[in-house]
Amino acid sequence: MHMNSITIKRVESNADLKRFINFHYDLYAGNDYDAPTLFSDDYRTLRKDKNAAFEFCEAEYFMAFRDGKVVGRVAAIINHKANRRWETKAVRFGWLDFVDDLKVSRALFAAVENYGKSKGMTEMIGPLGFTDFDPEGMLIEGFDKMGTMATIYNHPYYPKHLEQLGGFEKDNDYVEYFVTVPQGIPERMQRLSEMVMKRYNLRVRSMTRREITKEGMGQRVFQLINDTFKDLYGFSELTQKQIDQYVKMYLPHADLNIIPVIEDMSGDAPKLVGVGITIPSLTNALRKCRRGRMLPFGWWHVLRAMKGKGTNVVDLEMVGILPEYRNKGLNVLIFYHLIPHYNRMGLEYAESQVEMEGNSQVRNMWDNFEHVQHKRRRCYKKKLN
Repeated sequence: MHMNSITIKRVESNADLKRFINFHYDLYAGNDYDAPTLFSDDYRTLRKDKNAAFEFCEAEYFMAFRDGKVVGRVAAIINHKANRRWETKAVRFGWLDFVDDLKVSRALFAAVENYGKSKGMTEMIGPLGFTDFDPEGMLIEGFDKMGTMATIYNHPYYPKHLEQLGGFEKDNDYVEYFVTVPQGIPERMQRLSEMVMKRYNLRVRSMTRREITKEGMGQRVFQLINDTFKDLYGFSELTQKQIDQYVKMYLPHADLNIIPVIEDMSGDAPKLVGVGITIPSLTNALRKCRRGRMLPFGWWHVLRAMKGKGTNVVDLEMVGILPEYRNKGLNVLIFYHLIPHYNRMGLEYAESQVEMEGNSQVRNMWDNFEHVQHKRRRCYKKKLN
């Protein structure tokens, strides 16, 4: 397909896929705020033979070329499970990057649109990945704030392009917070936590490595995430194959002190009812990985960061509480457990991940802390004619 000297090429080979991934590093070289993803993470996610989400997703990837040079890229994804769950016929766009030229962005969206229509889709939504574990939402506020590993950083001209191209409207906004970690557990939080634990017979603790690998705790954590987020925008429940993949991918290297679980001790056996997943910020370490590569020295920076070295910021990836235990103050238990560990590790600030602007329950959580809303990102939708 040609469009005023812009050529769109579908990714067809392994070499194409590597070029597709590498374009982001070229476009953001020298940028002060981008947290580049690890090449190996993107490669594993986008490979159709490696990502368990392809059990229920299909996708094509497109690159835009001008004079033989890559000037843009986009992934077109159809998540059949999410479409059934939400009764939509949506093609998602993700891994979107382009130079500041309307001809390029127009050609990329035309490729997604044509792909979607060829599969019977009636709307285009994004930026979204295969599942909620992929980055989502286009940054529309907070361009002068450091990106995080779990989110997308994009140039300020991206949302302007969508406005100029027309047909795109807001589908959902996410907000992110920058939170100051208190020194010591605030007295009110201490009292409330002890009251909640006593009233509902709960305990909060760290998991052990053995529980995760040998006793199925990692599986239970991700099953809990399924049960917690099943009614959230665009969520598609994780399959067993995905759960296996995430347990292997995320938990072996994590500092388990800062991934607390909450258990209900009322029955014969402890019942897992809540989890908080947090990791020290990897942004500085990722910026030292040349073009997202762990070799030759990137691995050293990333492993140090996982232990909280070289950063004073922690990323709050997610807090999951079973629906029937919400409104009981369980969120406060997560931070009752975390604050002493953060203090010991020298983590002074916490960065929340994307939260839907309408999710007042989660947003109210930050009222216990000094905080500022510092980023906003948007998912767009467009009807396909």
